Order: sequence, then C-alpha cells, then structure tokens
Amino acid sequence: MIHLCLLGSTGSIGKQTLEVAKEHPDKIRLVAITAQKNADLLIQQAIEFLPEYVVIVDENYYSKVKEALIHYPIQVLAGKQALNEVVSLSQITHVLTALVGFSGLEPTLNAIKNKKNIALANKETLVVAGQLINELLVQNQVKMLPVDSEHSAIFQCLVGENLEEIHKIYLTASGGPFRTFNYEQLRNVTPEQALKHPNWSMGSKITIDSATLMNKGLEVIEAKWLFHLKNEQIDVLVHPQSIVHSMVEFIDGSMKAQLGMPDMKVPIQYALSYPTRWSNSTYKKWNFSTHSQLTFEKPNLELFPCLDLAFYSLKKGGNTSCVLNAANEIAVDQFLKNQIPFLNIPKTIEKVLQKISYIQNPTLKDLFETDKIARILAMELC
Repeated sequence: MIHLCLLGSTGSIGKQTLEVAKEHPDKIRLVAITAQKNADLLIQQAIEFLPEYVVIVDENYYSKVKEALIHYPIQVLAGKQALNEVVSLSQITHVLTALVGFSGLEPTLNAIKNKKNIALANKETLVVAGQLINELLVQNQVKMLPVDSEHSAIFQCLVGENLEEIHKIYLTASGGPFRTFNYEQLRNVTPEQALKHPNWSMGSKITIDSATLMNKGLEVIEAKWLFHLKNEQIDVLVHPQSIVHSMVEFIDGSMKAQLGMPDMKVPIQYALSYPTRWSNSTYKKWNFSTHSQLTFEKPNLELFPCLDLAFYSLKKGGNTSCVLNAANEIAVDQFLKNQIPFLNIPKTIEKVLQKISYIQNPTLKDLFETDKIARILAMELC
C-alpha cells in the first residue's frame, strides 16, 4: 500500500492522480492533499477521499476549509510551512509533487530529506536545482520517478538498460497550437488561442509553455538531471500526434520508443506502481489501425526561441536555468493577463538572462536569491 502525500491536488495533474487513486483504492491511500487557494475543490476532494491532512497554502481560505471539514476526521493546516510539515509525516511513503513552478522546490527538498520516494510532476524543481537534488537523492537513498509523459517514456525505455550505453534521447513535442503559424500570425496570438492545446488537457501555465516550446526546453534540462546525461545527448523532435512520448537511441544504433494515447494518468500510475504495472479499465488504448500516420520534424527555433534559450541555459549551467525559469514564470503570467504580447515572452526571458549575475556553483540560498531578483527584473521589463 502506497501512503501518498499529493502536493497540488486541485491542478490538472493532481485531479488525474486522484482518478488513479480512485481506480486503485487497494493500492493507494491518500494521507495528505494540498492546494494553493482552490478551497472549494479542495473541500470536495477531502470529503470524497478523507485524507488525514488537508493543507490550504493561502491562509485567507483557512477558516473556510476548516469550517467545511469540521465534522470529518481531517486535520486542516494552512501556509507554506505546512507543506514542509505534511511531507515529513512518518506514515507517508510517497510524495507526488504536482505544484506549479518554483513553489515545488522547497517541499520536494524537504520530502527527500525525510526519505520519501518522489513522483515528480514539477519539472521546475530539477530545472532550478538539479545538481543539489541529485546529491540529496544519493545521500538519503531516495527514488525519484518522473511523472511527465516524456520523461516517463524515457524511463520506461531504460528499464533494464545500462545508462552508459545511451547515445541520445529524443524528447517529443506536439508543437503546440501554433506549430504552423508564421511570424505575423504569432504577433497577434491571444491567451485564449494559446490555451487551446491540440492534444493535451493541462493547466494554464504549462499550456502556454507548450505553445512557446518552453515546456520542452524545461524538459530538456530536467532530462539531463534525471538520466545523468551530457548536453549533447539530448535532442527534441516535434511529433504532432503525441503518440510517441519519447525515444532512446543506443550506442549500437538501435532505438526504443514508448507509445500510447496522450493521457497523463498512464505516467502518473507508472510512477506510483513501478517496478510493477497495474491494470486499468478507464484509460484509452492506442490503436494502429485507426491512427496509422506518425510524423516527426525538427522544431523551428527562429519562431520559437524559448527552446533555444533553454539549450543555452543548459550549456551555461550554474544559476542560469534558475533565471530562465523565474523570468518565464513572470512572462507567462503577464501574457495570460494580457499585459504583454505572445512574442514578448522569449524577449523578456532573454533580456533577464543577459542582466542577472552568473554564479557557477550556486548554493540553495543563491538559487532563492537568484529567483527573487530575476522575477523582479522580469516584472520591470514586462
């Protein structure tokens, strides 16, 4: 039985994780669920799954959640520090981190220090502090399994393989809703258009990242740390059908790919079930006879420079990826609020990367300070 703490239960990944838990009540016990400020949905989830703990990070909603759950055997906590408290509970065996952005770093670090197995859907944790995270994983003898569909695909292709025999990995990208757009069309893109992803149902931030290809850039950096790769061993292919979730090429020229319908519940379940596989009765199955054409192409880095900025950050190292992530989070938020045009997202990120001081071997304190300064500068530029 997995005793799970779900960080971010009201987001897209969180809700799908609860569907997996509902499908396998004999295998998953929800000990704690958390939300930033979606109190209404958090209350509904708590009543349905009856976890021992519920955390509402925004303390303005604490009274509402507390009052709604007063007659249930649930302890209600509030505030950012409460996230660190719940991940350290002795009864928890696994923590699934589905928080958005930099906010996932601190509770993930604390979960590792408390020797909890990590199912990681918060790619920004490794983007910002990959080296520090990997050192902690070794020190605490903790497993970290990927939830992102692309990294889950790579992980599945590598089961039973020698990492030293990898020649290259290929992360696939749908190309987003603007794959066929030209520069003039991109100038007039609206948030409403950008939020209509052709294949996946995701939260707003990651959907915009998919439209700019920054999501793939963040996944490139995440892959380096997850699979201990050299920069030149990582490549990206645009695959509009989103059926091949990623591929591994080995030194003998052979390749492995993991295929399936674009359904996040499959990699979520595998991150929790590994090294076994659980059956499921609700997820759609891939059928070659009805989906016979699979195509691949190189990404257009001129029209979608966010991916190029991510490769630059990967190559430079240090605190550069932390700057990239912080600037992107601010730029995406400002675009969603109609404060900047779509094409200003990469322009803002590039300017912040040029201005923030470089630190070759950042400490955790350095990364928090870098994140803070980069956000301030990005907001000023926006």
